[in-house]
Amino acid sequence: MLLDSASMYFRAFFGVPEITADDGTPVNAVRGFMDFIARLVAQYDPDELVCCWDNDWRPAWRVELLPTYKTHRVVAEVATGPDVEEVPDPLEVQVPIILEVLDAFGIAVRGADGYEADDVIGTLATGAAGPVDVVTGDRDLFQVVDDDASVRVLYIARGVGNHERVDNAWVRAKYGVDAAQYADFATLRGDASDGLPGVAGIGEKTAATLLGRFRHMEGIVAAAEDPSSDLGPGPRGKIKAAADYLLVAPKVVAVARDLEVDRTGLDRPVTPRSPERVTELARRYNLESPAARLVEALIR
Repeated sequence: MLLDSASMYFRAFFGVPEITADDGTPVNAVRGFMDFIARLVAQYDPDELVCCWDNDWRPAWRVELLPTYKTHRVVAEVATGPDVEEVPDPLEVQVPIILEVLDAFGIAVRGADGYEADDVIGTLATGAAGPVDVVTGDRDLFQVVDDDASVRVLYIARGVGNHERVDNAWVRAKYGVDAAQYADFATLRGDASDGLPGVAGIGEKTAATLLGRFRHMEGIVAAAEDPSSDLGPGPRGKIKAAADYLLVAPKVVAVARDLEVDRTGLDRPVTPRSPERVTELARRYNLESPAARLVEALIR
């Protein structure tokens, strides 16, 4: 089970009522994140459990290719490291606590410098020894769904308790494309939440139709450039007008699959690695109930 950590703790922060530790530190995101993990582990009983992390939420190489990438979320640009993302202050102070809790429980955390959690997920899901469940609220990761490799997404956009199991049939029913085509579909359609402008004048239906006819982006672009192809003048003109964007955007949208990520030590802990530290953190941050629920869920 691969967890899109930021996707989950953002949802916990906005979905769980405000609660504080005795010293006033907000802990609603920590509690919600712990409860999300406990609920998912209890339901799916994974052998391995990984919290995938954004070491860089807006990698410079993606921004270099597409300057609009996530630009609306930037608070400050940093020349020597990751840009500063717009994160509510009461959530920002909770992220280090989440990491402390995960370490005390012994739950694996994996990131890769210069890459997003999506890329870590794509890498760990590729070539995994067994079935993989990816937990996320973001559509970007539909591209890793692979029925043949038993990779699916547990989509939590409507809540962890109301999540959807996304396989290829689900993606096709929802968007009219296969999961393997989803990255090209998103590139054509655009995604305002990621600063992807898409191809002007091409929405979901047209994107799905084009991919149904030409299978992938290379085929669509080739058809637009080929005067003898049967691509209509409207879509042809729109694709040609977006040539510069389509040259770089697919590389931005596609998740990495071949990063150097440590695949050892991913076993789900059945007892906390440091029970004393779990107890201390639970007392300090008012986490007794979620800690007990997580301990119970991890036991096999």
